[in-house]
Amino acid sequence: MKEINQHQLEALIDSAKLAREFAVAPFSNFKVGAAILTEGGGVFTGCNIENASYGLTVCAERVALWKALSEGGYGFMHLVVVADTNDLTPPCGACRQIIWEFAGDISVTMTNLAGESETIRMSELFPRAFDVKFLDDKGSGR
Repeated sequence: MKEINQHQLEALIDSAKLAREFAVAPFSNFKVGAAILTEGGGVFTGCNIENASYGLTVCAERVALWKALSEGGYGFMHLVVVADTNDLTPPCGACRQIIWEFAGDISVTMTNLAGESETIRMSELFPRAFDVKFLDDKGSGR
């Protein structure tokens, strides 16, 4: 899988930071921004959007990915997640499932507003992921 250069990563981080500013987080005040890069150079951003019914809240990573898919984005290369935390914030379990399903084993950079960051592959964040291959496995006894 093609990796991005430092300039592309910095631009993607800046896009995620900007997206974070639009977060709607009146209950938790936990604002998150995300940006995903396609092989064609498209950048799609998202922010978390909370709802009084917490189960209907949507994470920044899913918003960015769904925006990309709904606008014809494909061939995802890299995802950035930005939060104002001391510990770098990884995607939640639901986001990991969605990222794996639509973007596969891409690199994910977690960063905070202090400029700390870590890049990790989805296969490390989401080992033994469930995907379509299990739906086609007739020999599993399920």
